[in-house]
Amino acid sequence: MKIRQVMIFVLVSLTPLWAVEASFLENENSNTQSDKIVTVDSTNFRFSPSEITLNEGESVRFFWSGEFLGHNAVEENGFFDSGDPETNVDYTFNFEIGTNGTYTYVCEPHEQMGMIGTIIVKPSIADSDEEDDDEVKNEAIPGFLFYNVILVLLLVSIIKPKQFV
Repeated sequence: MKIRQVMIFVLVSLTPLWAVEASFLENENSNTQSDKIVTVDSTNFRFSPSEITLNEGESVRFFWSGEFLGHNAVEENGFFDSGDPETNVDYTFNFEIGTNGTYTYVCEPHEQMGMIGTIIVKPSIADSDEEDDDEVKNEAIPGFLFYNVILVLLLVSIIKPKQFV
């Protein structure tokens, strides 16, 4: 009898973990297209990295804090602009669908020192391919209800109904 109680306890205890694992995997998959971060290497007056590649629909985040000198990131044709040079910058720019191409940007006060960066934006994948990928992701991780049904079936098969006299 003790073994059955332990098995029931273990199965009931693991049910919330299955749900957490499924939600973690979904969040992990959704974060695969996170922002690309560009910082400042102030010792060499360079952006770090100086060149990045991303897809349409993704974002670039210019982020630095506590710099001795002010910096900014301005695309040469004015496509994006982080603002006036500052020692603390947190600026994100999203490259929407249709913005593929190569973008050169500079730190205005340090352009003559070679503080120049490049962003290469690749065309996005066709919408139908993205929908197919979403369907595959949703089918790959059974939902919380699936695990509860399995748990109930296991419990029913383990516990024998009491005999009535």
